[in-house]
Parts: sequence; structure tokens; C-alpha cells
Amino acid sequence: MLRWLRILVTSLAVVMGVGVLAIAGLLWLRLSEAPLPELPEQIALPEGAAPAAVTFARNWVVVVTETGEVLLYDRQGRLKDRVQP
Repeated sequence: MLRWLRILVTSLAVVMGVGVLAIAGLLWLRLSEAPLPELPEQIALPEGAAPAAVTFARNWVVVVTETGEVLLYDRQGRLKDRVQP
């Protein structure tokens, strides 16, 4: 009976080790991707603004800058609205 228990514990440790390696691999793959989608070429941010978040919709693109300012662009790249934090 003790031998069977030792085999079970060893196999559990091996399965847990493989699981930890799989999770670490998945995290590495997901976190190594670019953090933001690239802005379309026609969108020009104001001078000194750096994007913190980008959202795409059918008719507009929203860019949130690192200072918290929200910039609303149409699909042609024209700035439509600007919201200060």
C-alpha cells in the first residue's frame, strides 16, 4: 500500500510541475505581445502626447493619453473631440 501511495504522490508532483510550466509558458506568450494596437497612419497625436489606451469602433477611434486626456478621432484621422481629465 505504501508503494502505491508513493507512486501517486510522485505522479501528482510531475503533473503539477507540468501545469506550472504550461501556465508560465502561456503567460510569457501573452505578455510578450505588443501592449497597444498600432495607431492608423492618418492619426496624428498632439505634440508630447503618448497613447496609454486605444479603442477602435466603426466610425471613430478613441485614444487615451498617459495624462488621462481622451482624444476622439473619426476614421479619416480628424480630431473630433478632446476631453481633459
